[in-house]
Amino acid sequence: MRAVLWFRVVAIILLLFAVGHTYGFLAFRPPTAEGRAVWDAMNNVHFSVGRSTFSYGGFYKGFGLSISAFQLFSAWLAWTLGSMARRGIPGVRAIAWGLFFLQVVGLVLSVRYFAIVPAVLSAIAALCIFQAARSIRGPSLASE
Repeated sequence: MRAVLWFRVVAIILLLFAVGHTYGFLAFRPPTAEGRAVWDAMNNVHFSVGRSTFSYGGFYKGFGLSISAFQLFSAWLAWTLGSMARRGIPGVRAIAWGLFFLQVVGLVLSVRYFAIVPAVLSAIAALCIFQAARSIRGPSLASE
């Protein structure tokens, strides 16, 4: 399979990952009384730093949306790398390997801290990026 197609596949996977992540963390409600107590405390206990007031629930939401933004950027980057690979633009391979290693880190973190679904999606995305990076061959990419 050509690099362009691998990049397109991974872009779609990463887009689905971003949508699923965003929905999942915004819709999540703890199923136990203890979990709900922590959730309520995160959202209802506020503290001030300087002139601003914060809650840990706000941090949670802000970090979650930041992750969604980075996932959307990764999807866009993968799609763009496909276009760059098609045109034979130098540097595509290096960026692809960077994206691959980022996805491997995401896989390790998913296995350690999250559920099986994000781990599987991270693994599939990493494999697709690996295949894309591996299939980029020197300056003759213009023929793809």
